[in-house]
Amino acid sequence: MVTAIGIGLGFGLDRVLGDPRRGHPVAGFGTVAARLEPLVYRDRRAAGVVYEILLAGSAVALGGVVRQRFRSTSGGIAVTAVATWTVLGGTTLARTGRRMAGLLEAGDIGGARALLPSLCGRDPELLDADGLARAALESIAENTSDATVAPLFWGAVAGVPGLLGYRAINTLDAMVGYRNERYRRFGWAAARLDDVANLVPARLAGLLTVALAGERRDGALRAWRRDARQHPSPNAGVAEATMAGALGVRLGGRTEYRHGIEMRPTLGDGPAPGVGDLRRAVRMSEAVQLAAACVAVVLAEILGRRRKRA
Repeated sequence: MVTAIGIGLGFGLDRVLGDPRRGHPVAGFGTVAARLEPLVYRDRRAAGVVYEILLAGSAVALGGVVRQRFRSTSGGIAVTAVATWTVLGGTTLARTGRRMAGLLEAGDIGGARALLPSLCGRDPELLDADGLARAALESIAENTSDATVAPLFWGAVAGVPGLLGYRAINTLDAMVGYRNERYRRFGWAAARLDDVANLVPARLAGLLTVALAGERRDGALRAWRRDARQHPSPNAGVAEATMAGALGVRLGGRTEYRHGIEMRPTLGDGPAPGVGDLRRAVRMSEAVQLAAACVAVVLAEILGRRRKRA
């Protein structure tokens, strides 16, 4: 009950407050990781494994210490709620998506390009209005899982250590989990561990997207079965394919990153997404997030009762 209530309250805090404006703990973790990287970096997988163990392991250990320190019902609920709020990013994701749609509707391409790095790592200078809309939509689809569904799932399964550990793993993947010359080997452990951590949450996000797709439910399921496996990521493919099917648009194709250009597989059927589709994606994201919070609360309660009986 402690974990379930704490997760529910933390999700509510994120909905009301969004990300902390100053002193965000995740940003602080990123700063520590960036400072540690030059000390640990070697162009070898083993060095990346050490880097991952030191940082992600410390986050899990911190969560365990905090949980042990606040063992009372009220203390446990409070720290779980704060930890949940800290690691969630769904509300800020939705707000950024709506802001991007507003800029594109107003024809402010410069403003939209300046905002895009808040959503993804693509090179905004190479994108026109349609490219910006597609990049934002694909990012919202993927990050609905990464920023909300996955941390809620791991919070339900493992409490505060699960919340902090998942956010550390996902942050390290965003920092070093690239396939470029510098990180191909050093970032291997971060990328693979993030893939493992998101295997179940991404499919939960896919199921929720299909369930909430209404009359497009069959299209969302068809896009998942047919297209998701073609994506280079075993998890982003599920989130993006089901979102494409739910909205009736086509995602994928030529994708420009700062480290180079990738040709992504086509996901879904229909036209390329426009600004209106971006707004629909934001609404779907918020619906999936709310459904995921409900699932996490129920799952935490079920697991808590089983542990108590054991």
